[in-house]
Amino acid sequence: MKRSIEIFDSTLRDGSQGEGISFSVQDKLNIVRTLDDFGVRYIEAGNPGSNPKDLSFFRELKQLSLKNATVCAFGSTARSNVPVGEDANIRSLLEAGTPAVAIFGKSWDLHVTEILRIPLDENLRIIRQTVAYLKQQGKEVIFDAEHFFDGFSANRDYALSALQAAAEGGADVLCLCDTNGGTLPDGISTVVKTVTEHFPELRVGIHCHDDIGCAVAGSMAAVAAGAVQVQGTFVGFGERCGNADLSTILANLTFKCGMDCGADLSRLKATARRIAEISNVRVRSNHPYIGKSAFAHKGGMHIDGVQKLSSSFEHIDPASVGNERKFLLSEVSGKSTVLPRLQKFFPELTKQSPQVAAITEELKERECAGYQYEGADASFELLVRKSLGLLTPHFRVIMYKALDDFPAPDGEQQSNAMVKIEVDGQTELTCGSGNGPVNALDNALRQAIRVFYPRIDTMHLLDYKVRVIDTGSATDAKVRVLIESADGDSVFTTIGVSTDIIEASFTALADSFEYILSKKEN
Repeated sequence: MKRSIEIFDSTLRDGSQGEGISFSVQDKLNIVRTLDDFGVRYIEAGNPGSNPKDLSFFRELKQLSLKNATVCAFGSTARSNVPVGEDANIRSLLEAGTPAVAIFGKSWDLHVTEILRIPLDENLRIIRQTVAYLKQQGKEVIFDAEHFFDGFSANRDYALSALQAAAEGGADVLCLCDTNGGTLPDGISTVVKTVTEHFPELRVGIHCHDDIGCAVAGSMAAVAAGAVQVQGTFVGFGERCGNADLSTILANLTFKCGMDCGADLSRLKATARRIAEISNVRVRSNHPYIGKSAFAHKGGMHIDGVQKLSSSFEHIDPASVGNERKFLLSEVSGKSTVLPRLQKFFPELTKQSPQVAAITEELKERECAGYQYEGADASFELLVRKSLGLLTPHFRVIMYKALDDFPAPDGEQQSNAMVKIEVDGQTELTCGSGNGPVNALDNALRQAIRVFYPRIDTMHLLDYKVRVIDTGSATDAKVRVLIESADGDSVFTTIGVSTDIIEASFTALADSFEYILSKKEN
């Protein structure tokens, strides 16, 4: 039988402590639904005693009917001078009404004497009594041994005695926390093996931070040493350098270790991107398994090998994690590279089709001029359709100009732009203003196009990037502009290249409008 591993997601608690992360109550509810649908075993929903927003969230959470996940409230052990049943933090945990609670307690003697400033035996009593009280209330208790690996290194016996106190109180899981994130994987493996031998009857968990870039490796080492629960955040963000990235760990455990994590891995990429979208963070392109470049091939030998036998250059099938293979275009691309991209739009094309050779040559010429289509999917599709004679432009730009006045007459800088387009023999001249010339051109072009195509209002710009191509030319350098746009669930990128940043930007802007109009028509 496959070995089962419990996935404990802390995106809503530890993840929320990452810089720039701020969840609304609705954000949190949406993430809970997403994680539950995916099949996560535990969802650490936050600390109900920390702020009014979390209290409101836990009230709303009671109305959700979850299919897979057990919701867990998080808090600390009781204070030393207050009976457990009267401690405000403990009462808030009970009021949260979750079936499970995660309680963190000190396992490093340094923290007991220098941070809590209480006797070592008193800390053990607090751990034991807090866990016992929560068990009496019918809760599943996960004891998070804070700073366990540092504590084990400094005072092995005391760190183990903290776990013993939690076990005597009736803890269901002993989770070992690398709170400072500084323990190497081999050190984690040794310590976890020791703990599992001391407490063979209890489930052991691991909680790693990524301060030395080893959170995933440390978590994997802990599982190999006997841990059965892995804590982390789904996309890896969290305090300081972040937490163990569960999206990578889940795939590693499933595909590399043959373990059962209770989740549908074919939805891994979609789930990760949904959580990233709610959290307002970007999944990096080279993120293992779920990044858009995770299965991207550029080298001719790689592409040839993948086309003949995918496993020659791919460690798993991209579809198994909901991702897809990409063949990147460059100045060294041949027909074998370009053909798979073309067949996405026109399956009937073959390597012998004359259009393939013509498009390949045009791509090389444009790459030489500074265009790079591997990151500009929409402009690439427009180029292909135009080359095949299948693109009828929805509008023609007759002229455009952008103006700035320095200094601004009223003290507030504003740019102005003018755009004139033609559609079916009719012309439209519009003016627009904005925060900078590109924004002004966007507004002016949008107004002109809207006269003929009101449906354009559903499209909006997401990102704008400028890169200098030939830095040696100083201010005379050529620039490449990439504009990422969205229309509903569709996200696409267009490109423009010129020695004039305004021209490069306007080319990418015009492509984005043409692309979405063509897509809506098709």
